[in-house]
Parts: sequence; C-alpha cells; structure tokens
Amino acid sequence: MVGLGNPGERYRRTRHNAGFMTVDVLAARARAAGRVSGDAWVAEAALGGGAALLVKPLSFMNGSGGPVARVLAAYGGSPTDLVVLVDDLALELGVLRVRERGSHGGHNGLRSLGESLGTEDFPRVRIGVRRGELPADLATYVLADFTPDEVLLVQETVGLAADAVACFLEDGPTAAMNRFNAPRP
Repeated sequence: MVGLGNPGERYRRTRHNAGFMTVDVLAARARAAGRVSGDAWVAEAALGGGAALLVKPLSFMNGSGGPVARVLAAYGGSPTDLVVLVDDLALELGVLRVRERGSHGGHNGLRSLGESLGTEDFPRVRIGVRRGELPADLATYVLADFTPDEVLLVQETVGLAADAVACFLEDGPTAAMNRFNAPRP
C-alpha cells in the first residue's frame, strides 16, 4: 500500500498528503510500527487477512516513482502488487474512486510512478480533496492545509479510503469498486 504525499511537518495536513494520511490510518489500525528504509518509510502490517507492506516515499510528490520502484525491487514485488493511495482534485472531498489501473490524469505523483515503473497498470484509490470550485493556482491549493471546517470530513474520507483498501485486499477490486465508488450523501 503506497501513499503518495510530501514528507515533513510543513505538508502533513495538506490536500496533497491524503495518501500519506491514509497509510497512517492503516498503520494505526494494524498497530504497525514503521521505519525509514532508504528513501521510503515502510511498515509491515497484517491487512485484509494477509501480510502487507505500507509505504510512504520520502521524496517529494513529483519524485515518488524512484523510491517506490526501489521498495518493489527490494521486496520482489511488481506494479500489480501495489495499491496506490492518492489525492484527486477532480473528486469532491468525501468521494473515492477505486480503480484497477488508469492514467496519471495530470497527477505528477502518478506520472512519476508510471515513468519509474514503466506502466500505469497498478491499482489505485483516488481520494477526493476538492471543495467547491478550483482556484487558478492549483499548486498552492494542493499544498495548503485543509481548512478547519473540512477536518472532520477529511478524517472520515481517509478512514473510508483505508476501508476501501481492506475491502480490495479481502474481497477483490470489483467488490471494492462496487462498495466505495458509489456517490456519498
């Protein structure tokens, strides 16, 4: 399970760190202690009835692919073994989209993964982070903290994203898509 985000306290509560936040929820639920291994934070965890590796690349978002490729190589994995957790500006806050594969859709973290792995054929959970109309300056928007009135919805959303990962692992991608891609009230 790879969460995309930016390292450091400055970015911890930003829209671009929804993937990191979800990995943190998964680690807390599994009581998994992480460690730094090269240029990634990793934690071994029991998820979905089996063993899983939680990963947060410690590069900035646009360079996520290299650290993820090195973790995959170190653990003998392939891109199809991944479930990538990533923020998505096209989706309203509170909305998830589980996909078995897809394009980067303009997301530089997914673009970096695709370039480093040589494929975009890896599962992903896209986490909606938009609230209302998008501003002209998207970089500033995704690097800004969630507002105080969004915090409870963010917590609920990353919890749902963690639930979607568990469902994906336990019941498969179709079940996860059917359950979590539905519109939220």
